[in-house]
Amino acid sequence: MKYISILGATGSIGTQTVEVVRAHPEQFRITSFSFGTNLEVGAKLVNEFRPGRVSVATKELADELKRTIDHPCLVYYGENGLLEIATDPASDTLMNAVMGSVGLEPTLAAIDEGKTIALANKETLVTAGHIVMTRAKENNVDILPVDSEHSAIYQCLNGEKISEMSKLILTASGGSFRDRTRTDLQGVTVEEALNHPNWSMGSKITIDSATMMNKGLEVIEAHWLFDTKYKDIEVVLHRESVIHSMVEFIDGSVIAHLGTPDMKVPIQYALTHPGRLDLPSGKRLNLVDIGTLHFEKMDLERFPCLRYAFEAGNAGGTMPTVLNAANEAAVDAFLTGRIEFLEIETLIEKTLDNHECVEAPSLEEIREADVASRQFVQSLIV
Repeated sequence: MKYISILGATGSIGTQTVEVVRAHPEQFRITSFSFGTNLEVGAKLVNEFRPGRVSVATKELADELKRTIDHPCLVYYGENGLLEIATDPASDTLMNAVMGSVGLEPTLAAIDEGKTIALANKETLVTAGHIVMTRAKENNVDILPVDSEHSAIYQCLNGEKISEMSKLILTASGGSFRDRTRTDLQGVTVEEALNHPNWSMGSKITIDSATMMNKGLEVIEAHWLFDTKYKDIEVVLHRESVIHSMVEFIDGSVIAHLGTPDMKVPIQYALTHPGRLDLPSGKRLNLVDIGTLHFEKMDLERFPCLRYAFEAGNAGGTMPTVLNAANEAAVDAFLTGRIEFLEIETLIEKTLDNHECVEAPSLEEIREADVASRQFVQSLIV
C-alpha cells in the first residue's frame, strides 16, 4: 500500500491521479490533498477519500469546506497549506500536480521529509533544478517524472547506464497551431489556442504547447532529471504523439517509448515504480491502425519560445526562473484577454533581455527574480 498526498487534486493531472487510485484501491490510499477554488469537486473528493488533511486557496474557502465535509479533517489554506499537505506524516509519496512555481517549496519540504516525489510540476526543476536535485541526492529521495516525455526517457533508461547515453530526443505534438504560419497567428482566440489536437490538458499547459514553451520547459527539466547537457537534448515534431520520447546511446542504438496519448500511464507508473499495474481504462496502441508515424525538424524561428528555453538553460543561474515567471504572467494575460497570442513571446523576450543573471542563485534570489520578472511583464501590458 502506498500512501499518497496530492497537490492540485482537482486539476487535470490531479483528477487523473484520483482515477488511478480508484482503479486500484488495494494498492493506493490518498491521505491528504490540496485544491484551489473548485469547492464542488474538492468537497466530493474529501467525502469520498476521507483524508486527514486538506488545503484550499483561501481562508474563506477553508471555512466553507469545513461546513460541507462529514468526517474529522484538518483544513488548511494558502501557501502554508501546500506545505502541510506536502509534509503530511501519513503519506510516503507526494504527487505534485499544481501548476507554476508555487510547487517548488512544497517539493523541497517533502524531500526534506524523505518522501518519494512524483513530479508533474515542471516549474520546480525549471526554476531551481540545482537546489532540488542536490537536496534529493542528500536525502536519498527518488524524483519520478510524471510528464509523459520524461517518464518515457526514465523508462527507456531502465537497466541502462546514463554514462552510455549520447542524446535525449523529446517529441512534440506541435500544439494547436502547428500547421499555421506566424502570419496566420495574428488575432487567434483563446478558444482556438485551447483546442489541442492530441492531448486533454489544463488551460495553461495547452497554451504553452501552442507556443512550444511547454517543450522548452521540458528541455530544462530533462537537463536536471537526467544530468544531460543541452547540446545533447533534441526536440522533434511528432504529430501522432505515439512516441513519447527516445534515448540514443553511444553505439547508435535508439530506444523509444511508445503508447497512446494517455496521461494516466505515466501517472500510474510514477506511483507503481519499479513495478507496473494493469490500466483497464487505457486504450491499447495498435500500430497497424496508425499506419504511419511522422517526424519533422523543429523550426526555432517559427517557435521562438523553444529557442528562448534553450538559451535560458544554457545561460543558467536565474535565467530559467525568469523565463518561467515571464511565461506564466504572459500566458495569464492572454487567457484573460489582456494581450494577443503573439505578444506572449514578445513579453518573454523583453523580460529575459531586461534581466541581469545571477549565477548559482539561492532560494531567496530565485524568489526575488521570480517576483521581479512578473512585475516587469505587468509593467509592459498596457
